[in-house]
Amino acid sequence: QVQLVESGGGLVQPGGSLRLSCAASGFTFSIFAMRWYRQAPGKERELVAHITSAGGSTNYADSVKGRFTISRDNAKKTVYLQMNSLKPEDTAVYYCKAQRVVVNYWGQGTQVTVSS
Repeated sequence: QVQLVESGGGLVQPGGSLRLSCAASGFTFSIFAMRWYRQAPGKERELVAHITSAGGSTNYADSVKGRFTISRDNAKKTVYLQMNSLKPEDTAVYYCKAQRVVVNYWGQGTQVTVSS
């Protein structure tokens, strides 16, 4: 019943932009904080960005600060990750996660490849 479905990934050149979306269903989206994680080949999954349930506060990994923006539309039950000035080291599978106290839900991931 619970679903988080990421979309918007693809191939982009260095310096380019992508916007990822994560559409939620099957739970009360508006009371969950949302996070974006990424995992590159051979590396551990890392936290990229966080947004509170009402969208009033955000946090970012140092590696993406100033380039990425997390946002959400609770009416559409969707969280976004706007990625600008992309670098090859941003290449990874990007996952969204919903969290609230002891409950965590994960999406299936979407591939982002930054290459010339």
